[in-house]
Amino acid sequence: MTHPDPQSLLKSLLADLHAQVDASYRDRIATLFNVDVQDFLGVPTPKVRQLAGQYFKQMRHLSLPEVLTSCEVLLEARIYECRLIAFNWSFRRSADLETHHFDRFESWLRQYVNGWPDCDDLCTHSLGWVVATFPGVAQRVIPWTGEANRWLRRAAAVSLIYGLRRGLLLAEALMVAECLLEEEDELVQKGCGWMLKEASKPYPDDVAEFVLRYQGQLPRSVVRTAIAKLPDSQRQQVLRRKATSH
Repeated sequence: MTHPDPQSLLKSLLADLHAQVDASYRDRIATLFNVDVQDFLGVPTPKVRQLAGQYFKQMRHLSLPEVLTSCEVLLEARIYECRLIAFNWSFRRSADLETHHFDRFESWLRQYVNGWPDCDDLCTHSLGWVVATFPGVAQRVIPWTGEANRWLRRAAAVSLIYGLRRGLLLAEALMVAECLLEEEDELVQKGCGWMLKEASKPYPDDVAEFVLRYQGQLPRSVVRTAIAKLPDSQRQQVLRRKATSH
């Protein structure tokens, strides 16, 4: 059986993406989510994911290095939808990933990610899987909190969510949150709040204690999101402390 050439597949995939463009969808995304859509084609996300699955079936014979190289060809297109497909393909091979792939995904963050949607897609899937699966790797995201690149700072928090949802990485999450106490970027704050909210599900007492301890330093948006899923008694305790501090 002969298999399609990867370059031919990628060329065909790009043609199919362009055929699915919906300019009105692009405009709605910009308005609803306050996202810079300069590099968006305007293909609805369900269609992008459908194409990702359709084309991945034709790539099952490829080795992991070949798949990741194909992902990077897509990333070099500097198109949002191509990034989603690249991240989708890498996660479909998550069972084959190893510790050293952290370095590759970090390079993707640095080189290609330029918005919160693709930052979150990579971080809660392939990168998050590696961070949660291999001992010690989660510690490597903590220095990102001091990076000038806002997406790396957001990624420091969001890349822990995959593990937190599985009852892992509490210590690293609290360290990241502590590092981001003085964070001024709204999108990084939202990533931190989201991380703490996910941590609060398996670890409500720890998150409530953290928020109470640092309530005067944490941005309001972080506190509001972090306590959203706490039991009502703990949420009210935070709100009462907040009220008496004003």
